[in-house]
Amino acid sequence: MAKRDYYEVLGVSKSASDIEIKRAYRKLAKQYHPDVSTEENAEEKFKEVQEAYDVLSDEQKRAAYDQFGHAGAEGFGGQGGFGGFGGFGGAGGFEDIGDIFESMFGGGFGGFGGGASRRNPNAPQRGNDLQQAITISFEEAAFGTTKEISVNREEECTKCGGSGARSKDDVETCSRCSGSGRVTEVQNTILGRVQTQTVCPDCHGAGKKIKHKCDACHGRGTVNKTKTIEVKVPAGIDDGQQIRLSGQGEAGRNGGPSGDLYVAFRVLPHDFFIRDGYDLRCEIPISFSQAALGAEVEVPTLNGKVALKIPEGTQSGTEFRVRNKGIKYINREMTGDLYVKVKLVVPKKLNHRQRELLHEFDQLEDKSGSIWDKLKKAFK
Repeated sequence: MAKRDYYEVLGVSKSASDIEIKRAYRKLAKQYHPDVSTEENAEEKFKEVQEAYDVLSDEQKRAAYDQFGHAGAEGFGGQGGFGGFGGFGGAGGFEDIGDIFESMFGGGFGGFGGGASRRNPNAPQRGNDLQQAITISFEEAAFGTTKEISVNREEECTKCGGSGARSKDDVETCSRCSGSGRVTEVQNTILGRVQTQTVCPDCHGAGKKIKHKCDACHGRGTVNKTKTIEVKVPAGIDDGQQIRLSGQGEAGRNGGPSGDLYVAFRVLPHDFFIRDGYDLRCEIPISFSQAALGAEVEVPTLNGKVALKIPEGTQSGTEFRVRNKGIKYINREMTGDLYVKVKLVVPKKLNHRQRELLHEFDQLEDKSGSIWDKLKKAFK
């Protein structure tokens, strides 16, 4: 019987990439494997798929096959048995068939080097991390403070010391898995005897069994408690930032370290200041006379009031910089600045004398500037 085209066997085009060929092979190998397939002639189809992949996954074999067909591929020899399965040294390789058996049998491909190494169920395990948010005032964020928070977490049971048993004598190694937490099963396939590993059904992967569970934690080794923790808020913390409290998370297992606690901050807004990184911004009103004649005004800061000099002829919207009156940098000897924007306030009511003076000023005011010239031209 004539052999089918290898590309047709795998269901890929002649321009298919190595990844596409490998993906098609895995899908078909799972579908036709005699141990799992119920299709007719599954064994023959499985051999055909493997032979096609053995050729198309090898760069030199594929080039020879593309040029000379089956005769070119056979010139390389060494396919044997199930194509690339000859001694598990073909192009299919151990990695591919191991992946297939992993998905079909749920365990490592034992007997031929095994799958990925398994974690020791009795090895120390780090506890889970926790996260909690707290709300602080603007000033508390700027200067730093100390807060107390209540954290609900799993802690090691003090009665059993985390073992989960009433006493040390109540803890015994699982006889079925000998403490490994996994059991090995042997299956006969067309490839020979294949070993697979699964979680031990007796100890559920723990590697040990408890005859009498601890009355306090009921065998879990941990108990749920609410703990009050003191949090030192660093000066300069900003809204949305967080700090890490090492070892304040949930308890570890088998002597492993505790997890960490991450505290996130929500900073309330200020009535007067707006924070911009480590700088502060604010707006103050000035009168027409202060803007025109110049003045010295008081400006509030987080540390008290400071004097700010307003130069003669200051325009509304002008921004002044007051150095080192912003927010302190976290864990650094630096402080941001305060930016003060002045806003000209026009009085809504004037007395008789004020009106006279302003009319007199209006008559004396020089309106020859560019903005006045543009205004005159607009009304012509």
